[in-house]
Amino acid sequence: MIDITLENFQSELIDGSMTVPVLLDIWAEWCGPCKQLSPVLEKIEVEYGGRFTLAKLDADKVPQISEQLSQMFGVRSIPFCVMFKGGQPVDGFVGAIPADQIRAFLDKHVPEGDPDAPPLDAEVSAEQALAEGDTEGALEKLQHAVAADPANDDARFDYVKLLLQLDRTDDAKVAFAPVIAKTSLVRRLDSLQRWMDALDFAAPAAGAAPTLASLDARIAANKRDFEARFDRARLLMAEGRWTDAMDELLDILMRDKSWNEELARKTYVAILDIIEPPKIKVADGQIPPDDPTVATYRRRLSSVVLS
Repeated sequence: MIDITLENFQSELIDGSMTVPVLLDIWAEWCGPCKQLSPVLEKIEVEYGGRFTLAKLDADKVPQISEQLSQMFGVRSIPFCVMFKGGQPVDGFVGAIPADQIRAFLDKHVPEGDPDAPPLDAEVSAEQALAEGDTEGALEKLQHAVAADPANDDARFDYVKLLLQLDRTDDAKVAFAPVIAKTSLVRRLDSLQRWMDALDFAAPAAGAAPTLASLDARIAANKRDFEARFDRARLLMAEGRWTDAMDELLDILMRDKSWNEELARKTYVAILDIIEPPKIKVADGQIPPDDPTVATYRRRLSSVVLS
């Protein structure tokens, strides 16, 4: 989804529609039907898997464009959606019409999808955006995927993980809130919770977080001070020093595998979930290669746990 302004009108709407049809949603903050239509359009954009681009234009902020289009089509109300193809406005509809009618409208203008092709996976789509340096685009794709299917735990994991990587912790917590109760059932969601717990533990606002230096002193005095080692691992997690954190957790596991209800092992596994990159797509019948760091630390965990 793209927000249209006077500055990007030519590049995103006119030039952009030369290659992919662009549906422009003209709306306003005060418009109730606009707010009803918006999530429906966003869900359908995800559903169509790149066959068209959704753009939005605030009629109050960019009246020059909205008024010109309204006069062109003889429309005096919003929401008003205009389809752009080949650099030109070619069709439109008015009002918060049902999703089926929107699909019927789109099917007149967008290229047909391959009926045998699987829908574009949100993770793959976001990965492509990240590879192109489009972080905001990746966030939008994942946000739309979660909005379209709140039960899609994989998309939610990727969405919350990316927010945390961008230091948008508050936004991550909001996105994570609907699935807090599932952390005991879905391991990767539990892994995100452990990362957020580490960030909270290390936050300056917490006030009580120890320093790495103070923990090092405690560990030097007592190699079996597992609380100090675990707190040190959490501080390292908060800094994104993942392998250092796992090394600290391994020191606990080598001395006491079951300490604190296997807290060290569970946190170690959480880090593996967090740092594991998306699987590279390979030819049918081949096994995707493991990330070398993840593979190494998996082996280390196995050797300690099974010894």
